[in-house]
Amino acid sequence: MPAGYHLITPEDLTWRPSNMMKVPNADYLERTGSEKMGARLWRMPPKSANTLHKHIRAEEFYFVLEGTGRMRIGDDTVTVPKYGGVWVPPELIRQPFNDTDEEVLWLIFGAPEELEFLQGSKSQMDLSLIYPSDPTVLPKELDGFEWPPNEDG
Repeated sequence: MPAGYHLITPEDLTWRPSNMMKVPNADYLERTGSEKMGARLWRMPPKSANTLHKHIRAEEFYFVLEGTGRMRIGDDTVTVPKYGGVWVPPELIRQPFNDTDEEVLWLIFGAPEELEFLQGSKSQMDLSLIYPSDPTVLPKELDGFEWPPNEDG
């Protein structure tokens, strides 16, 4: 392959559960060495949520590939249809969630990449900058549900 670009095929992706919320995701750009943007696929199971968070510098674009996406952004709850997207600036708190009975597949791009979060970072990160409150709290739309599932039972 000529130098200067990276082709990533579905077979190249490694799916893993996220650290806090155990949502399956695959990092598209981890092999590229990009320090300017991040891109991940997120498979949101029914009745699940990702972390409640914001960013320091990164703008994010959330794009729904399958299903109907739901997010809280600040004090608003938005619905994103299949092939729809929403841009969120760094300072707004956000949380993708799935209050439906069908899986939702998101493609999420962010830039600039916040290098503090890359594995192997030498800096000590003040997590309150991205998690100003409990990042695992579920949105009101998931009242009565538990996520992530209890692995003991």
